Amino acid sequence: MNFTDLGLAEPILRAVREQGYETPTPIQAQAIPAVLQGGDLMAGAQTGTGKTAGFTLPLLHRLAADKPLRDARGRVAIRALILTPTRELAAQVEESVRTYGKYLPLSSMVMFGGVGMQPQIDRLRKGVDILVATPGRLLDHHQQGTLDLSNVQVFVLDEADRMLDMGFIHDIKKVLAIVPAKKQSLLFSATFSDDIKALADRLLNQPALIEVARRNATAETIAQRVILTGRERKKELLAQLIREGDWHQVLVFTRMKHGANRLAEYLCKEGIPAMAIHGNKSQGARTKALSEFKSGALPVLVATDIAARGIDIDQLPHVVNFELPNVPEDYVHRIGRTGRAGAQGEALSLVCRDEEIFLRDIEKLIKREIPRASVPGFEPPADEKAEPIVLGRMTIGVGGTRRGGGGGGGGQGRGSRPQGRSAHGNGGGGNGNGGGGGGYSPNRPQAGAGSNGRPASRDGRGPRSGATPGSRNSRPGPR
Repeated sequence: MNFTDLGLAEPILRAVREQGYETPTPIQAQAIPAVLQGGDLMAGAQTGTGKTAGFTLPLLHRLAADKPLRDARGRVAIRALILTPTRELAAQVEESVRTYGKYLPLSSMVMFGGVGMQPQIDRLRKGVDILVATPGRLLDHHQQGTLDLSNVQVFVLDEADRMLDMGFIHDIKKVLAIVPAKKQSLLFSATFSDDIKALADRLLNQPALIEVARRNATAETIAQRVILTGRERKKELLAQLIREGDWHQVLVFTRMKHGANRLAEYLCKEGIPAMAIHGNKSQGARTKALSEFKSGALPVLVATDIAARGIDIDQLPHVVNFELPNVPEDYVHRIGRTGRAGAQGEALSLVCRDEEIFLRDIEKLIKREIPRASVPGFEPPADEKAEPIVLGRMTIGVGGTRRGGGGGGGGQGRGSRPQGRSAHGNGGGGNGNGGGGGGYSPNRPQAGAGSNGRPASRDGRGPRSGATPGSRNSRPGPR
C-alpha cells in the first residue's frame, strides 16, 4: 500500500512525497481511513511507528475539504484542537501540521506554558484553523477569554497515557466541558491501560479501535542490553563507553533533575560536550539543547522523562538509561527514542544493585529478559549492598518496599498515582514512614496524597515526553 491509496488530497500527498515518504506504517494505514470516515477513534501503537501522521494527515484533508468558519468576532475559527502533555510534543506536532499542510490554505499555531501569553494572544486574534496546545496554558487562555473553542469539529488527545500519568485528568475534563459535545474525537496512545479505556468511554462515541502491537511491547529493531556496575562507577563507565564507542549522538536518561545536571557537568569536564534538559530548564534552554542535539552539534543530551516521548530524530543510534526508571512503562517510552520506523538502535542500561527491583519490573512488563554483561574494571563490587532509592519524598526500599516521606494519620492509603489511588491496599498508621499513605503504589510520587508526592505541574513544567515519527525514503511512513 502507498499513501496514494488512502484517499488523501493531492496537496497533502505532494508534501508527503517531498519528505521522502511513500509507504504508510501499519498504524497510518489503518488510522487514516478511519479518521477520514468521520467517526471517533481509539488508536495505539508502539512508540516510533508514526502515530502523529496517523491523525495529522486525515485531519488536514477533512479541514481542507470544508470552507473556513468564522467565530463570533469574525476571525477564522479554531476547527481542530490537538491536546498534548508536553511543550516539546506540542511543538513537534504543530511542525508536522505545517509540514504536511504547506500546500493547503490552513493556518495553525502551538500554545504552551513557560513563555509569555501576549504573543499567543496576538496570534489568536489573527485567527487559526488548527490549535496544538498543552492543557494548562489552553485553560489559562480560556479563563482570560482570549480563545473560542465553540467551533471545534475535531478533537485529538495525543499521548493519552502520558496525560493520565502526569495527572492531567482534571484538566482534560475541563477541556471536554469547553469544546462542543458534537465533534469527531481521536484518542492516540502508546499504551492501553484500564485508565485509558475509562477515559475513552468518557470521550469517545462508538469508536473504531486500532492496536497494531501488543501492549507495552518494545520494538524488535532495538538491541537491549544491561551492564551491571557499581553505583559510584556509573559516570566513569558512561564516559568510557562514549569515548570507546565513538558515539556522536546519545540520549541519556536520569530519574531526577539534579542528577541530569550533575551528569551533564561531569561529562563536560571529561571533554564530552553534554547538556541537560528537564522541567526546571527555561523554555529557551530546552529548545536550544534539543535543537543542537537534533542537528548533531551536541553529542550527548541528558534528560529526565520530560523527553521520553519528546525527541523525534531519525536514526538516533543510542539511548542509555543511566538510571532505570521507577515506572516500568517509562522504560518502553525511553528506549523508543531509538530503533524508530524500522531503523536499528541500541538501548543500554547501567544497573547497580539498588535498581534490581526496577529491572525485574521492567522485564515483567515487556515479557522478556534483557541480556546482562559487565565491563572489565567496572564490575559491581562484591561487598556492595543494595540501598534504598529516594525519589522526591518517596523511598524505594531494598526488596521493593516503598514508603511515603512523612508521618500522618491512619486511614485509607493513597498511592502515588495521579488519581490518588493506592495500587495495593490501605495505608498504615502515622509511624513516620508514610503515615496514612503507606499503601504500595507502582507509579511515581507525583500527585498521590499519602506518598506526599507533589502534583505534576501544568504546561510542561513537570516531567514531560514527546512524539512518534515514521520513516524516510525506503522506510515506511512519515511522523
